[in-house]
Amino acid sequence: MLCRPTSFVAIDVRLGPRFNTPCTARPAQPRPRITLMSRTTTFTLFFLAVFFQAGAYGLTFMLPRLFDAFGASEKTVGAMLFVTAITTLITVYFSGHLSDALGRLRALGLACLAIAASLFLFGWTSSVGPALVLASALLGFGWGLTYSLGPIVLTRLVRADERVRYFTLLSVFVMAGFGLSPVLASVLEARGFTISDAFYATATLCTLSAALFFLLRIPVHRHALVPGPEASSRITVAVLGRIFASRARTPVIMVFLGACVFAGLNNFQTVYADARGLNYANFFLAYTVTVIVFRLILAKFKGGATPYRTIAMLQYIMCASIILFMFSGSSVVLYLTVAVLFGLGYGVSYPILVAMAANDADNDIGPQTLQLFALTYFVGIFGFPLIAGWMLTEWGAASVLVLIALLAGIEASMALRRAMQAS
Repeated sequence: MLCRPTSFVAIDVRLGPRFNTPCTARPAQPRPRITLMSRTTTFTLFFLAVFFQAGAYGLTFMLPRLFDAFGASEKTVGAMLFVTAITTLITVYFSGHLSDALGRLRALGLACLAIAASLFLFGWTSSVGPALVLASALLGFGWGLTYSLGPIVLTRLVRADERVRYFTLLSVFVMAGFGLSPVLASVLEARGFTISDAFYATATLCTLSAALFFLLRIPVHRHALVPGPEASSRITVAVLGRIFASRARTPVIMVFLGACVFAGLNNFQTVYADARGLNYANFFLAYTVTVIVFRLILAKFKGGATPYRTIAMLQYIMCASIILFMFSGSSVVLYLTVAVLFGLGYGVSYPILVAMAANDADNDIGPQTLQLFALTYFVGIFGFPLIAGWMLTEWGAASVLVLIALLAGIEASMALRRAMQAS
């Protein structure tokens, strides 16, 4: 007996068309099992992707050295980072629109590819011109997306009482990338390579990061605490008004001040070190190790009974480290002490501040609050070097250090005031 075909187009790959196929019973074939990536593996790959792309920002600390090779000054560094700042602001504002259209993990992958292209252009360019401007714009686009969307992805995977812990772990990997990429550049220089080679190497890592984010799209969706489609992340004028009318406005303003301090000390660290006969790699290595060690030690710390008091104490330490740097001269011991104190003050307070921004936000606009937090951060990170570069060229390093010490004191006092209001 012969079986009648169920469909004219049904094909058996081995036997050809199913005409004249003997009608014998066939054992049921088991459906292929879909192996779900474990929660631990998902977090591991997510943090690894963050680490690979975070090195891109650390290399902006090398821009004064890179630009010096073709005769550009710190003013040019500031101008290019200002282009990055403008692009970042536009990107962060519209990041919700883009992530709503593509999905957050796809948007993160696209951002990493943009960063990779930016780093390649920085390494390849040998003069001030359109290529340098394009590289700066691509960096702003990429960092605007990765920095604003990364914490939002994390909030889908962790409970509210876990946020300080996981934001701390996230910041550990970010800071490791920040701090170790300048060390990588120094090592490559010592072995006869150029600063441009460090940009090419980091561009390769950013491409790998993009692949990981694309891979994690389905696992992150399946491990989300609240299943279903992602909530809208779009920022509107009305939403901005609500954020600044809420308690979240304090961490949003504070992160801007802290970003200015961070950029003022780190973006021109190669200039400070060269002027004092010091090795900038020692600063970045000591700073990075301090941040990583203390953030790991405090990974389960939730900020204490009064988190803003903890933030204030740490940021007064940050302010003290800058004042010490003003008078430390060429002492290697004091130089390393400054790096350790700054790492403790800024590095440890930052993830607690991120968690406070998330906790202070209204529940229905949590993603937008974190995006605005990222936006104000980038205003400081990429905008302040324009001011600092001009001051450094016209008035010298002391003027920049005095300004950032003042900003650090203001930020710490804001945290102390908020703590006193809560008690």
